[in-house]
Parts: sequence; structure tokens; C-alpha cells
Amino acid sequence: MTAAMMVMDDGAQLRTWTEGREISGEFPVVMVHGGPGVPDYLSPVSDVVEDLCLVHRYDQRGTGGSRWEGQHTIARHVQDLALLLDAWGRDRVVLVGHSFGTNMASYFLLAHPERVAGMVYLAGPFLDPWREADRRAQRARRTDEQQTRLDELDAIEVRTDAEEIEYLTLSWFTDHADPARAWDWALDSARTLRPINYPMNTQLNAAKRADPLEAHLDALREDLPSGTMIIGGDGDSRPADALRRLGARLDCEVTIIQEAGHSPWLEAPEQFRVAFRAAVGRQIGMSS
Repeated sequence: MTAAMMVMDDGAQLRTWTEGREISGEFPVVMVHGGPGVPDYLSPVSDVVEDLCLVHRYDQRGTGGSRWEGQHTIARHVQDLALLLDAWGRDRVVLVGHSFGTNMASYFLLAHPERVAGMVYLAGPFLDPWREADRRAQRARRTDEQQTRLDELDAIEVRTDAEEIEYLTLSWFTDHADPARAWDWALDSARTLRPINYPMNTQLNAAKRADPLEAHLDALREDLPSGTMIIGGDGDSRPADALRRLGARLDCEVTIIQEAGHSPWLEAPEQFRVAFRAAVGRQIGMSS
């Protein structure tokens, strides 16, 4: 694996990684992590396909090793991705987005359809209506004591490190379907993905609401490459039916993995491996 800092047109430096193997005639994969406001966490997903293709990952500006302060916009992040493709020397790539990264990958596709050879959506994008079902599922997975503690921590303006880890763990463990392991997975994420860029989260979520993908579904369906796949988990707190509805609207295949949550590679690694390798393989130009 090669790590490198890439300089953007405004001087911002983004931390990137390249791994896997480059095969002549095959498209590389670029992974777009979610959040917004957390650094890249998709190394385990990259490991699943690194024998098939070259994989690029990066920390979005303002997260992890891509230190930056300023106003976050969808357009700025789309421009960053275009500049990264230029820096990597890639005319066309297969995009793999997870969670909010599926939204970002979609906005990139709408702006630069000529540069997207393939698309794999992981656990998203979730288009309305879905939020109320997600809230109900999250609340059902928390005890009354956990919900009370989450509310208490949420009301603290400046949390200590220990309070922040507890807050994030209480916020995130409901993403997972397996109650026996959900807390440990969330705790690990809370420890490794800090600090959260909360202004970035607020600004990009507001930008998404101001220009929702729902308003661009016709264009998105027109621009989506053949072979696009949506992969989700039936145990995600976000409703799998929303992904099925999206697949029908976009005329693309949907695979829902049983007993898996928002990060299906954790809870159902073998089922995820089969589905993800098939989705990537057919879009980079292979049948693996």
C-alpha cells in the first residue's frame, strides 16, 4: 500500500492510499467514505477486492489526515474527487460509496458522468421517506437508560474524550444487527474515527437537504453505468425497503444481505465478499 498527500487547487492537502494491483485494460476503484465528518474507514472493504484491481482511498478534506478548515459544500467535495482522479492519472473509475459516500458518489456522477465507468452503492443512498423508520429502529435497540444517557451527552456543549467516546458508541451501536457484537464494533469506531468534524457534518447534511438526490433521480438513472449495484443489510436501522425502492427507480440490481447492518462486511463477511466481488468484478471489466 502506498500513502501520499495530494494537493488541491486551493492548497488543501488530502491524505490518500493506493493498494491492490493494476491490470491493463481494467478500471481502478475509488472508495468514497461516509460520515460526513469522519475519516476513511474502508480499508477492510478494499481488502476484499485488492487482488482484482487497483484501489484508491482518501480522507475527505477536514477529516483524518486531510486537515482543513472552511465552508464545506457538495461542489467543493466533488471538485476534490475530480482533482484526485487527475492526480492519480485516471480518466474513468469505478466508484464505491458507503453511507453518505453514496450520496457524494452520486453528486460526482451527476457532475462528471464521463469519468464514472461503474458504481457500487454500499448501504445507501437512502431517499425519503426513511428517517422516521430509522429513528424508530434506533430507539428500539436502545434501552431507556441508554437513550437517557445519550440525550444527556448530546446536551453537553463540550464533551471530554471519555464522554465523546461514550456518546459516539451510544449513537453508532444501533447501526449493527448483531446485538452481541454491536457495542464493541461501535466502541472501536468511536475510538479510531475521532475527532468528528461536526461543522462539516452539519454543512454537508444541510447541502444535501438543499439539493436532494430525490430531485435528480431521472438524471441519475440516465447517467448510472450498466451493472450498477446497491448492497445493503437487512439489519441496518435504515430500512432495506428504501434501497429496494431506489433500485426500482434507478433500474439497478439490489442485494440485501441477511443478518447484516450498516457495515455488512463486519457482520456477514462471506456473503458480503461474494456480492461485492461480483459487483466490482463485472464493472472493472472482469467476471470474478
